[in-house]
Amino acid sequence: MESITVLYIILAAIVALGIVVFQYIYKQKAKSKIHWLLAFLRFTGIFGLLLLLINPQFSQKSYTLEKPNLVILADNSTSIEESAAQLNEILSEIKSSEDITDRFKVTDYSFGTDLEIFDSLSFQEKNTNIYKSLSALKDVYAREQTVTILLSDGNQTIGQDYSYFKSNQNNSIYTVVLGDTTKYKDISVGTIQTNKYAFLKNKFPLETFVSYQGNSAISETVSIKMNSKVVHKENVKLTSQNNYKPISIEVEANTVGIKNLVVEVSQLPEERIIKNNRRTTSIEVIDEKTKIAIISDILHPDLGALKKAIESNEQRKVSILKSNVANSILEDIDLFIFYQPTARFQNSFKYARSKNANTFIITGTQTDYSFLNKADVPFEIENGYPQQEVFGLLNNAFTKYDISKFDLTDFPPLVSDAGPILITSPYESLLGTQIKGLNIQQPLLSVMEKNSQKSALLMGENLWKWRVQTYRNTNEFVNFDEFIGNFIRYLTSTKNKSRLNVDYEKMYEGSSKTVITATYFDEAFLFDSNAKVKIKVTNTETKKVQTNPMVLKNGYFEADLSNLIAGSYEFVVSVENESKKETGKFTISEFDMENQFVSSNNVKLEKLAVNSGGKLFYPSQIEELLADLKENDAYVPTEKSTENIVSLIDFRMLLAIIVFAFAAEWFIRKYNGLI
Repeated sequence: MESITVLYIILAAIVALGIVVFQYIYKQKAKSKIHWLLAFLRFTGIFGLLLLLINPQFSQKSYTLEKPNLVILADNSTSIEESAAQLNEILSEIKSSEDITDRFKVTDYSFGTDLEIFDSLSFQEKNTNIYKSLSALKDVYAREQTVTILLSDGNQTIGQDYSYFKSNQNNSIYTVVLGDTTKYKDISVGTIQTNKYAFLKNKFPLETFVSYQGNSAISETVSIKMNSKVVHKENVKLTSQNNYKPISIEVEANTVGIKNLVVEVSQLPEERIIKNNRRTTSIEVIDEKTKIAIISDILHPDLGALKKAIESNEQRKVSILKSNVANSILEDIDLFIFYQPTARFQNSFKYARSKNANTFIITGTQTDYSFLNKADVPFEIENGYPQQEVFGLLNNAFTKYDISKFDLTDFPPLVSDAGPILITSPYESLLGTQIKGLNIQQPLLSVMEKNSQKSALLMGENLWKWRVQTYRNTNEFVNFDEFIGNFIRYLTSTKNKSRLNVDYEKMYEGSSKTVITATYFDEAFLFDSNAKVKIKVTNTETKKVQTNPMVLKNGYFEADLSNLIAGSYEFVVSVENESKKETGKFTISEFDMENQFVSSNNVKLEKLAVNSGGKLFYPSQIEELLADLKENDAYVPTEKSTENIVSLIDFRMLLAIIVFAFAAEWFIRKYNGLI
């Protein structure tokens, strides 16, 4: 209590005493015992009220004995299953030690992919993330003295390297190595990196690596198979120093469908674990040939140049058709190229518009501009102008895709008789127009987009000369063909407008990574978080069916199918009260990352323990571990004091005394007839 507060209390006592003396002693001539009692009660009440006004504060101290935390962190992954009895025995020995329980507050956790409150050990976790579990404990016990005992084989399958984990200053980590620490010879195949899809007749990349553990030099064969057919084979030589061999190849996609890819390395004579000698993945080969129609009523070298350039990509097929072609022939066309259209093109124009197809219009000296301006196109061209030579100017500000590699050096002019153009839709210009050395600020080649439909306009003929000039410049047609190819790719690409979209892999390595996601949009194409999406999964071999609701995540729905066994599956994703459905197939391979390790990693466990101020122990040294915990002076209970500041107004007894004093005084005065 501060000295000024004590002074106020003394002053309050003097004031209360002065009032009582004035009222009961100074004025009263006869002083009976009742007057002295009334004076005391009046003093008590007034002094109590003044104390409440002063409101002095008192500090109360309480003392508690706080034990340090002893956190037992047990590995619950499948790689520990063989050491299950050993681990349970260690847990029982630590928990049953009275010296430990008297000195520490013991808490236990288990971990696999995530940290879990210890209930029971199933040893079914498919992944181990030691770093993540230690980080979680670091946050939980950030301000408390903590000793962590990590019971693990030290083999981590996901997450950051735990050997570099930095603990708090008041947190030490003791590690106990489970399993066999003997180093055996082992050769394994790493993760396979490849595309999800490949186009027919194209090549796709495949990358992986082979790693080796052992002291002597080896020479083994690595083979890569696609649907049981060997597509690549090579011999790798590895030593204890040069124990890593990357493999990078290109595989040709010859047929359509899902292709299973297997990378396998031959077995060593002394090898204990051969499950890691083989890795699998899959890729889907698709035949998405784009069908393009060049509709023209005239013969012109441009038609051949366009066909050659477009078909330089084998995924595209070009048909040159007359304007009076039957609609049945146009049904499968993805892109319509109208070359110098006239009034005879009316039927094909109308069909393309009804199909909402993308179009590319090329004008020239034989174009009927009057028909074109009435054909519901997003532009209007003035006619009646003479033929003239027009040069192309590359627009480096074009944003739809990269055109920077296109080289117009020494390209001859095109011929055009088109006048000024008015474009009524949003557009971008690929090529500007130059006439007699002057940029007339008018597009020569432009693209327009309206809703989901794309259209393009080239106002000039004699494109074939550009292809010839490309060959003169480079002795090949690549420059021109790639420019036209990219242009056609842009015109034929369409955004996915499906309201229900599903994302999944064709091949999953083990069930732990089997996750399928979906997005569902309402009619306005806004994400519908209130939709009820479910997935029905059927095992194609056993015909066992499993139906699960998909869980709403941050902007998508997710189905975790980690409970499925290895095999082939079909699925249907549907939305409640909606007709929208998506189907697919996937395969789960018999792969368990936890079974890829030959021996325990005592090196990393020791590094972790030393860096955190702890020690490394083996199961046979548990008594030494317990002795260290018992005798280490750094881990002793600490006495903590807690000071609690309490205001006098919080004391209800004082309020009761004040009320009692004034009430008693009033009652006594009335009883004795005193005024």
